[in-house]
Amino acid sequence: MIFIGEKINGTRKIVQQAVLDRNAAYIAEAAKAQAEAGADYLDINAGTSPERETADMLWLIDTVQAAVETPICIDSSSPKTLIAALERVKRTPLVNSVNADPARLNSFLPLIREKNCAVIALAMDESKSGMPKDNGERRKNIETIFTATREAGIPDDSVFVDPLIMAVATDQTAGTQAFEMIRWIRESYAEAHITGGFSNISFGLPNRALVNRSFLSLAIAFGADAAVIDPCSVTIIESLKATDMLLGKDRFCRKYTMAAKEGFVRK
Repeated sequence: MIFIGEKINGTRKIVQQAVLDRNAAYIAEAAKAQAEAGADYLDINAGTSPERETADMLWLIDTVQAAVETPICIDSSSPKTLIAALERVKRTPLVNSVNADPARLNSFLPLIREKNCAVIALAMDESKSGMPKDNGERRKNIETIFTATREAGIPDDSVFVDPLIMAVATDQTAGTQAFEMIRWIRESYAEAHITGGFSNISFGLPNRALVNRSFLSLAIAFGADAAVIDPCSVTIIESLKATDMLLGKDRFCRKYTMAAKEGFVRK
C-alpha cells in the first residue's frame, strides 16, 4: 500500500496559519511525523490565494525537504506553481492532479512527461459538469485521461487514479459506487495505481476513524493500492496489516505478527 501523507494541506486552518506565519517548526514537525510513520509521499498543498500560492508552495517544499527525505506530492491546480515546484523538488515527485479537462491535460502532461514523474488523475472533467453524476461519467472521464496520458508517453503505472470518493452520510450508495469503480479501474487498467481521499467517506459521521479504516480494508480488497491518508494513525496500520493477511498477501502471517509486536508502527 502506497501512503500519501495528507497532513500538510493549507485547507486546514492550522496549516494555513503556519504558512502565513512562516512557522517552519510546525511544518517540519508535521513532515517528520508522517515520514517516521512510513509515508511514501508527503502531499503539499499551500491552500493560499493564487497571487501568493507559488511563493508559499516553494517555501513549503524548502521547509519539508530540509526536514525529511520523503518525496513530495505537489498538490496544485496552477501550471505556474507546478513548473516552479518541479524545479525546486530534489526527488522525483508525485503530481496532484489532472482530470479530463483538456486544458489541464494539455498544460500538465508535458511537464509530467518531461520530469518522468507520476500523476494523480481525478475521475472528473472541470471543463464540463465538474463532479460526475454517476459512475458512467466517471468511467468516461478516466478513459479520456488514459487516452491522453498514453499519447503523451506516460506509462499506466505512473498514473494514480482517484475515483472520487464521496461522503456516505449524504449518499448511501457512495461506498458501493467507490468499490464498483475501484474494481473497474483494476480490471481496465491493470498497471495503474488506485488512490483517493479515503477519509472523505466518513465526512459528517461520528467515529470517523472507524468508518475510514473499514473503508480502507474493503477498498484494498476491491483493488486499491494507494491512499491519501494519515500515516500516523495506528488503527489504520492495524487494519492494513490485518487486511493484507486475510487477503493472502502475508506469508505465514509474518508481517502481521511482527507489526503487532512493534505496536503497529508502519515500516
